[in-house]
Amino acid sequence: MEFASVGTLFGLVIFILDIIALFQILSSPSSMLYKVGWSLVILLLPLVGLILYAIFGGVRTTRVNA
Repeated sequence: MEFASVGTLFGLVIFILDIIALFQILSSPSSMLYKVGWSLVILLLPLVGLILYAIFGGVRTTRVNA
């Protein structure tokens, strides 16, 4: 496999993962500010934004008052 093919494949994988993350963000019941903020981060910084979303924004837990 040539170097250009590996780069193209890597870019395609990142693009698909970005689309999946954006769909997950926009279909979540979160606030509009949360959706817009994470969407901008992922669109402006595709690889870094995806990593940051996976670490900090993916799963949001809520506190249950018992």
